[in-house]
Amino acid sequence: MTGAAADREHRSVQTARLRSLGRREYVPVWQAMKDLTDRRDAEADHEIWVVEHLPVFTQGQAGKPEHLLMPGDIPVVQVDRGGQVTYHGPGQVVIYPLLDLRRLNLGVRDLVCRIEQAGIDALRSWGIAAHRLDSAPGVYVAGAKIMALGLRVRRGCTFHGLAFNVEMDLSPYQRINPCGYQGLPVTDLSRCDVPVSWHQASDMLLQQLAHQLGLRLAAAGAGMSDIPVSEEHPT
Repeated sequence: MTGAAADREHRSVQTARLRSLGRREYVPVWQAMKDLTDRRDAEADHEIWVVEHLPVFTQGQAGKPEHLLMPGDIPVVQVDRGGQVTYHGPGQVVIYPLLDLRRLNLGVRDLVCRIEQAGIDALRSWGIAAHRLDSAPGVYVAGAKIMALGLRVRRGCTFHGLAFNVEMDLSPYQRINPCGYQGLPVTDLSRCDVPVSWHQASDMLLQQLAHQLGLRLAAAGAGMSDIPVSEEHPT
């Protein structure tokens, strides 16, 4: 690569501020995402948030109530992303890419494909063959869903994101039709015999996501003291 070509490639890589939020309640993080999206301008940094949520079902804006079978003591939050109902809980890496698609020159479908590919490539790094389904966004291992995906785009900027199962109690998925599909099997890394921690899985996913999006990640800390933190943190 010539010096000029290398310089062009270097300048084409944009920076995203990486916020590691620990373990958080869902609603305050969702509200913070919306607030950031509403106030950002054309010069605002891309941000990527990584978090582990306390147990919650989230129902997409077109979600059908019949897919909530028996939520019981787990709260249900009606949200403004696409898709149907899903579950967030301990042992799951949740990544929220808060991006300006215009500056990245990306369309929504291209973004979805790149996020899915990041999950597929992360699984490949652990020796696991994974695939996508055109009819149901996400990433699957032997037909079982291991990564869910739901986005919202407002004024050309994205929020919400992906949820990747690492080592979870999967029984809450039996209380819903995951992502609106009756009987859809769900799995996690531990059931694929991949002995990695939450942090190791998070690091690999972030690495693959940054590669797919052409982003350089710059640590920004938590920086959100107004969001309540539970006493426990990912291990």
